[in-house]
Amino acid sequence: MSKEITSRSVDFSKWYNDIVVKAGLAEHSSVRGCMVIKPYGFAIWEKMKSILDARFKATGHVNAAFPLLIPKSFLSKEAAHVEGFAKECAVVTHYRLKNAEDGSGVIVDPDAKLEEELIIRPTSETIIWNTYKNWIRSYRDLPLLINQWANVMRWEMRTRLFLRTSEFFWQEGHTAHATKQEAIDETEMILKEYANFMENYIGVPVIKGVKTESERFAGADNTYTTEGLMQDGKALQMGTSHFLGQNFAKAFDVKFQTKEGGLEHVWATSWGVSTRLMGALVMAHSDDKGLVVPPKLAPIQVVIVPILGKKMNAKLDLLQAAVDNIKGQLDGVSVKYDGDDTKRAGFKFAEYEMKGIPLRIAIGPRDLDNGTVEIARRDTQTKDTYSIDNVGDTVRQLLEEIQNSLYQKALDFRKSHTTKVDTFDEFKEVLNGKGGFVYAHWDGTAETEAAIKEATKATIRCIPLDNEQEEGVCVFSGKPSKQRVLFAKAY
Repeated sequence: MSKEITSRSVDFSKWYNDIVVKAGLAEHSSVRGCMVIKPYGFAIWEKMKSILDARFKATGHVNAAFPLLIPKSFLSKEAAHVEGFAKECAVVTHYRLKNAEDGSGVIVDPDAKLEEELIIRPTSETIIWNTYKNWIRSYRDLPLLINQWANVMRWEMRTRLFLRTSEFFWQEGHTAHATKQEAIDETEMILKEYANFMENYIGVPVIKGVKTESERFAGADNTYTTEGLMQDGKALQMGTSHFLGQNFAKAFDVKFQTKEGGLEHVWATSWGVSTRLMGALVMAHSDDKGLVVPPKLAPIQVVIVPILGKKMNAKLDLLQAAVDNIKGQLDGVSVKYDGDDTKRAGFKFAEYEMKGIPLRIAIGPRDLDNGTVEIARRDTQTKDTYSIDNVGDTVRQLLEEIQNSLYQKALDFRKSHTTKVDTFDEFKEVLNGKGGFVYAHWDGTAETEAAIKEATKATIRCIPLDNEQEEGVCVFSGKPSKQRVLFAKAY
């Protein structure tokens, strides 16, 4: 099966698409720009959702659901917001179809035009804040901590499965607070939750930072981001958390009575991660043989494959006992037993390798005689023989090793692809060579930021939160700079 996958070194983009399709994660749909997430891919996304959802609830958030359709006038209320999303909006203009008089099929009924067009939500700030004005009256109603799991639509001209599609799944948190500091604390707390999930579950080290003004979310006072580095040396924005200030509260007139009896606008945040995280998982860990799934997110952590045949037919009772023994030791571990006798063991090995199952346990007739099993690791492609009586401890140890190893490998890659430069020639040489993260001085102007992007296609991914103040000169303009910022080419 791995022969069907384009090598990363030949065409990384095609390699990525091959992995997503052939591992059964997703496929392009008949609707332009949209994808079908297949059961195996959705099972991984469901694990991501369940882990994140538990953390949101543990930090005091509750789930709700808001309309898919947003009146056009709502988007007009926050100027920066509408400017940021106007070019990506899909618009509903009519509410009825009818049969064409010439029998050619159905057409839009021209008499069914909506009085006000509806926007298929690209994000939900406007519809939610229009709702919040009815929910918030007093300081006793705050903080309001709400999350929504939903699908959204942003019209895309160039799409790529999971990374950039017109429709995608995500969660979007929307919170309201009595003070500016409470809202900032919320924004930063969620950023830490995201980073913890990305590093400890997806196995991707991320740099936490703030976006420049030109890269902020439309309508935010500040945008915090988590930036990961993929195997092709490009950055991926994996999640963002926005401090919205009072912008949406003022746009929708959301005020609360303070303890002192005054009337003030509330302070707001919004934050989200999407099925783009599936793309990060694929690009950070997979290889030319197929998908590699971190154990903590694997729908199937261990697959048991018997070596069936004439020699095994006489030992089927022993085989069943061995499988029951293994399953009994693996309580809490997701295990699949594949006893399908219509497929050869070699075919199954290749199939589960393609799907990235972390561990494969093979049992042959000789294993039954010796009380052993063969365990193969997907990440290192190594295998060894172990006692069946200690399979539980062995598997748990190996799953932990794999999880840690994937993170360390990604971290080592990032370290080897992170470079400090002091001249624009060095800047271009690194980006056109090994790529990766580039720390360089920037003069702080939007003009220079745009010029660098035009010249190199690299953008400022963020100003890292742990940035050191360091006097220097901008690599592009030569003007004074007080710190380096993080540049990269990105998805």
